[in-house]
Amino acid sequence: MAGYRYDHDVIAQWIEHGEKVLDLGCGDGSLLRHLVDTRKVRGYGVENDPEKILACVRNGINVIQADMDRGLTGFDDGFFDHVIMSLSLQAMHNTQGILAEMLRVGREAVVSFPNFGYWRHRQSILNGRMPVSESLPHQWFDTPNVRFFTIDDFEALCAQSGIIIHKRLALDEGKVVADTPNFLASVAVYRLGRK
Repeated sequence: MAGYRYDHDVIAQWIEHGEKVLDLGCGDGSLLRHLVDTRKVRGYGVENDPEKILACVRNGINVIQADMDRGLTGFDDGFFDHVIMSLSLQAMHNTQGILAEMLRVGREAVVSFPNFGYWRHRQSILNGRMPVSESLPHQWFDTPNVRFFTIDDFEALCAQSGIIIHKRLALDEGKVVADTPNFLASVAVYRLGRK
């Protein structure tokens, strides 16, 4: 399994015992495994990478292979309590579409993403290089990311799309950032609903 990720603990705090959970872009299934072990959720992962799908199966995770940019047409409205996308939103081509689909099939959505406005990322760009960090670990030429956005950008998109932000935690190295999160937080985690 992958290494420890502090956003998994934040997400787990927002999930009630025994909920139905869908984890989009689930990777090797680490988050879902954590939720099954700590919250006894009933869940499925969705992943498109065959190697990661095999890793999910090895980790005992129910996983479905699908291209999330095409939507979640195989899932009924409101079937899940929570639909999660952890550090994968920046890899989606159809950002607005996937957010709408998450809130269609789930009562709430939980999204985490790297904050491109983080001060260390800004410093890298000022130094003439694309940022590489714990939250943006790939080089510019091999990144799966297709979107680079900030906390402020995401909140503007939510307002424009009629998405309610129930809660936001901005983090840097696992610690909550309360002041100027668009500048000081490397990762943001949101709990979202619909109007």
